This record gives sequence, structure tokens and C-alpha cells, in this order.
Amino acid sequence: MTPLRLHRDLYAASAVDRAFGVYAPHATLARREEAPYWVVDVSAQTPERERRVAGELANYALGLTVKERTR
Repeated sequence: MTPLRLHRDLYAASAVDRAFGVYAPHATLARREEAPYWVVDVSAQTPERERRVAGELANYALGLTVKERTR
């Protein structure tokens, strides 16, 4: 399992939720809160896939957050 910590000051909750939905088909994901982070636990068949999904999810959520904040 790869824990992904997304700081709440940087990542909007709605963006994390949307990214979670996009990447859920590619790995087993579980989300929890540990102030001041959103923590997404990523489990997949290999550690490499876990890291890849975690990185892609973080980038996607950050992109969505930027879009939301610049509207």
C-alpha cells in the first residue's frame, strides 16, 4: 500500500473526490483525513503501479484544484 498525503491547503476536497473517481478503476483506493491532509491509500498489484496511480491522482487533483480556483 502506498499512502498519498495531499495537504488540504493545496488540494480542494472536490478535486480530490473527482480524481478519486477517475483513478478508482486502476487501483484500490481508500480516503481518510489526517489533519492537515487528505490521505489516499493506494493498493495495486505491484508497488510500481501503486506509485504510478498515486502520482497521476495527485497531479490530476492538483490540476482540478487550479482550475477551480482560477474561475
